[in-house]
Amino acid sequence: MAAEKLDSADALAAHLSALLQRDRRLVAVAQRAGAFEIRKTDPGFSGLARLVCGQQFSVQSAAAIWGRFAALPGALTPEGYLGLTEAEVRGVGFSLGKYRTVRAVAEAVVAKRLDFAALEDLPAADAVAALCSISGVGPWTAELYLMFCAGHPDIFPVGDLALQKAVAHALGLDERPLGAALAEIAAVWSPHRATAALLFWRYYAALGLSKGVPV
Repeated sequence: MAAEKLDSADALAAHLSALLQRDRRLVAVAQRAGAFEIRKTDPGFSGLARLVCGQQFSVQSAAAIWGRFAALPGALTPEGYLGLTEAEVRGVGFSLGKYRTVRAVAEAVVAKRLDFAALEDLPAADAVAALCSISGVGPWTAELYLMFCAGHPDIFPVGDLALQKAVAHALGLDERPLGAALAEIAAVWSPHRATAALLFWRYYAALGLSKGVPV
């Protein structure tokens, strides 16, 4: 039976309780981290566009650029976006790469090669693969979309630097676990890996190293 979607405070509480029972090492992590939230983002085209917009920017800079972008007529629908010029989109702060990535997403939706609703019913690996088939969309963006926009409960972005550092610190590892090594560690937390990711982002912030969740 599939795990409950991670889309409400009650769902988060249930997932966290189950996670801490599954791995008692995380009890101390949760105590240090303190309370945290889901940080949901609207699903669909606008949600993915917002994640692309925010890549490699501070939260404040990303919010400012997104505000200007969202004010462009039609920007939040794939059809409307395709009606905008490159100059209009880049004028609000998008790089050429981000402009092209969001355009590729819009084209895929219009051509019915990308169905956001259908993604929510796919296993995590298949959903990530479907998103990564779009030019410019990488695993980190795909995984964050599934977590924050689709409420997928079993995603752990192993390429995220903050998660690598947080897990290493919390578990007393000599070095950051990368790729397959972190995936192997996180496998123990399935089917609650998204909650584990939220926990470790908050833990990382509690250490005074960052503001936590990257959206």
